[in-house]
Amino acid sequence: MKKIVFVFICTLLVSASYAQDGGHQKIENAKIGLITNRLNLTPEQSQQFWPVYNEFDDRKKEIRKQMRKLIVETNTLTTPDEKILANLKETLNLQQKEVDLEREYMTKFLKVVNVRQLAELYKAEQMFTQMLIQRLNRKQQ
Repeated sequence: MKKIVFVFICTLLVSASYAQDGGHQKIENAKIGLITNRLNLTPEQSQQFWPVYNEFDDRKKEIRKQMRKLIVETNTLTTPDEKILANLKETLNLQQKEVDLEREYMTKFLKVVNVRQLAELYKAEQMFTQMLIQRLNRKQQ
């Protein structure tokens, strides 16, 4: 029941974030709340976990930003075939970078949290992404 209430609160925060300035920060705050709740971090773990997670998240966002840029370039009708092929290869390289990053940070996370908490982190991130997608889909309808 506690988790259902928390998910409901996160959904409300996400909903409110679209209606107000600073929406991106509110989404990030909701994500932090969900992860904190799901991992049940001790104060000591929390103090060590968040700097590592924030660094990981920033690096992952940068890789994904580069991928989005390549996708936009590739989807232009005037893009030459050679450029499309080069972009596709670079996208694969970026995907590999993301996998390598995940592997690197798995080791770092396991120095702070246990394996069950790490598995819960991955589930919480997926859950949060699904909540955002559902919210966007409802908003578009």
